[in-house]
Amino acid sequence: GKVYSQVFIDSYSRVADAKLYTDKTAITAADMLNDRVLPWYESQGIPILRILTDRGSEYKGNIEHHAFELFLSIEGIEHTTTKAYSPQTNGMCERFNKTMKQEFFDTAMRKKIYTDLDDLQLDLDIWLEHFNNERPHSGKYCYGKTPMQTFKDSKKLAVEKNNEILYLDYISDSQNLTDNQVQNL
Repeated sequence: GKVYSQVFIDSYSRVADAKLYTDKTAITAADMLNDRVLPWYESQGIPILRILTDRGSEYKGNIEHHAFELFLSIEGIEHTTTKAYSPQTNGMCERFNKTMKQEFFDTAMRKKIYTDLDDLQLDLDIWLEHFNNERPHSGKYCYGKTPMQTFKDSKKLAVEKNNEILYLDYISDSQNLTDNQVQNL
């Protein structure tokens, strides 16, 4: 079956996280924020004030009837969206999705047959730990440091400015795993 990766990236430090789902809905988008993103940033003392997403139906809808929009409203998070049909507007997420596909999914699918989503998520979490804490980045603010080191170095500034922006996106080419790669998902 298909596996979708709900992704977030801190736009300054490039700290990233991803959670796997078997569908792509407003509920899963809100779940990622509720389960992983907001608790982590709260533990760091940094409030999330604004999130940028694409215009997918999992992110956009009538605020009164759309789980993701309602969740953001309740949490007091401003929601901005990319320009229609302009993936370059969310280039940071697009680039991370490509890196995750090349460095994690392509390799993982050749090495192992996954029988459940939790097993695949566990391996993805190990890769994300490496990505955030060991893999140097040459990006605008990282200058050869890891995303986590960049985050730690900039934490005081982030708290002072109180202006964090996260990019939230689905992997653009969702992994369609063959039946012999994933069973019983």
